[in-house]
Amino acid sequence: MDEVMVYLQNPWVIMLINGLIAGWLAGLLLGGGGLIRNLIVGVLGAIVGGALVQMGLLNLPASVTDVTSAVPYGTQILVSTIGAILVVLIARIVAR
Repeated sequence: MDEVMVYLQNPWVIMLINGLIAGWLAGLLLGGGGLIRNLIVGVLGAIVGGALVQMGLLNLPASVTDVTSAVPYGTQILVSTIGAILVVLIARIVAR
């Protein structure tokens, strides 16, 4: 059990799990996808969402972050999901 906890402290593992959840949520909202696609879209979405937050282009209201803070990594998952949705929408526009 201690070995599992060591892996869960690794930021790369957390980012992959976060990306998988965000990609899955984006797939539910926009349709399509599989495990690998969801993971790729979610990790790219985490990068895009994080960049938007860092640049100040994505500001979440306090009422939203109060709710998402109750879930471990909830705000990160929300930001990653928003980024994943943007990645999917941009990919669909480019693919046309």
